[in-house]
Amino acid sequence: MLRLLEIEYNKLRYSRSARILIITYFILITFIALIASIEFNIGNIEFRVADQGIFNFPYIWHFNSYIASFLKLFLAIVIVSMMSNEYSNRTIKQNLIDGLSKKEFILSKFLTVLVFSGISTVFLFIVTLILGYSFSDFTELSIVFSDMEYLLAYFVKLTGFFAFCMFLGILVKRSAFALGFLVVWAIFEGILYAILNFKVFKGTDIATQIMQFFPLESMSNLVVEPISRLNAVQTAATQIGGELTKDYGIHWYQIVIVLIWTLIFVYSSLLLLRKRDL
Repeated sequence: MLRLLEIEYNKLRYSRSARILIITYFILITFIALIASIEFNIGNIEFRVADQGIFNFPYIWHFNSYIASFLKLFLAIVIVSMMSNEYSNRTIKQNLIDGLSKKEFILSKFLTVLVFSGISTVFLFIVTLILGYSFSDFTELSIVFSDMEYLLAYFVKLTGFFAFCMFLGILVKRSAFALGFLVVWAIFEGILYAILNFKVFKGTDIATQIMQFFPLESMSNLVVEPISRLNAVQTAATQIGGELTKDYGIHWYQIVIVLIWTLIFVYSSLLLLRKRDL
């Protein structure tokens, strides 16, 4: 496995665009800290975002995992480009000539996906700890390390998404078209949900139950939006006569669905490579 990772590392090391995107991705994660400095002035009322509890333990694990997940597109571009460059530069054919099997080739790409997801998760863990200890009102260990399941969900979410991007890179061969297909698929899932929710199963949650089995929606369900979980938002909703009863938990079946999709994407990538004339 180390040999396979070394091969992929050498390919990425000499790609200037990949280096820029990877560095930008990790820099942007650290920029979550800038949210703490945002201040709002509404009439005579002044308040800072950090004072609203978003960096309190354990809520910060949920908040940071949700915000950081939006940045995964930077690494997605790297992965899609990594696959398309194999065809444009003919390195895939050279690898196979040098003795690398097609199974090992796909394994090397998936190991790279796991490394990206793992490093991203560890980096987010460090950033979250620093922010939490800097701004949280609660620093007891039992509180600090509760809700850590959001990091697991973040890791699984990234792995599934990057495996999807790997599959698209092999399927389409060109990075621009692969990313375009990704956007089209996201739009397709959104339109399908709207049709099911407002036309076919109006007034029920059947549409939501069906859509949770689709790839992008299942990944999105792992870390749902955390804003409505804030006490200030909950209080405001209660005052206007509403009640927020959203489920913010991480459920085992949601993780299993994404893991199944991950296996499907990896295996489908191998099948495509085996059947395709290189």
